[in-house]
Amino acid sequence: MAKRRSSSSRKPTLVDVAKAANVSAITVSRTIRSPELVSPQMRIRVEAAIEKLGYSPDPAASALASKVTHNIGLLLPSLTNTVFEDVLDGIYEVSEETRFFIQIGDTRYSALKEEALIGTFLRQKPAGLILTGFEQTEKARKMLSTANCPVVQIMDYGGTPIDMAVGFDHEAAGYKAAAHLIECGYRNPGCVGARLDARSRRRLDGFRKACQEANLWDEHRMVTTPQSSSVGLGRHLLEEMLSRDESIDAIFCNNDDIGIGVLVEAQRRLISVPDQLGICSFHDMEMTKHMHPSLTAIATPRYEIGKMAFEMLLAEIDQPQSVKKRIVDSGFELKKRSSTKNPASLF
Repeated sequence: MAKRRSSSSRKPTLVDVAKAANVSAITVSRTIRSPELVSPQMRIRVEAAIEKLGYSPDPAASALASKVTHNIGLLLPSLTNTVFEDVLDGIYEVSEETRFFIQIGDTRYSALKEEALIGTFLRQKPAGLILTGFEQTEKARKMLSTANCPVVQIMDYGGTPIDMAVGFDHEAAGYKAAAHLIECGYRNPGCVGARLDARSRRRLDGFRKACQEANLWDEHRMVTTPQSSSVGLGRHLLEEMLSRDESIDAIFCNNDDIGIGVLVEAQRRLISVPDQLGICSFHDMEMTKHMHPSLTAIATPRYEIGKMAFEMLLAEIDQPQSVKKRIVDSGFELKKRSSTKNPASLF
């Protein structure tokens, strides 16, 4: 005969916490769901009782009891790509003092994986969703457009947002990189890229457009691969570029890993940077400014994008339709450093 579980091993309930803290069950619930609405003294008592009893709220029951949970779903294309570390820092900067928790999903640059994760997150009744880019499947867009929560799409600008968006124009950024290299006097520019998601392709499209307008474009001077970016891959891409066209005198790299790899391979081959080869990178991670020579780069405001996205969600959660500017261009900036020539030296 099975033994009956003793009362001492019974899982503590919200009522048990209320008795231990000498408060009402409503106060305990409010402390868990909206701690900012409870006085500091009351919150300390409730939190002490929760810790003492080892109470753990049931998220499924909480979701059934209310329209939404306190979860914010965050869908990123990669959890290993350092670009998104700054986005996360911006989000956590705002979220840490709120009642919300961040639930992260890795789409691995797959629209179908993203679609599945969106369905999973929405079934959990999130308070809001943050996702990357505008390239969702038709089914995913339908789910998001009817979702009972605000949605912010990040890291892109110029598409058709479902609800709100904050990001920058990738095509304009690529165009800016090409314009800079041309202004520096380079006449045989090319570009290399890896992991060609839609945003990366638009950067290269912008680069191509600027070169075409200056009558300096040659399709052979574009080398791309679907592989994940790395420093080693950057070295290989420069090697392939030079095998195609030894006259190349400037390269735009679609991210910093590739840019550093191109620089390392150029130095191995005793190619002078920036005199024989100019290099412009993208994103401007911390390491680019510490290379020798330091890398010119298109700097993207990743931290600010994360912070602004969460602030927009908070405003919409507290008061729907309160965000007036629902599509925000975060902009970008060209950081001129030692890996490209000084335009003034040409005159």
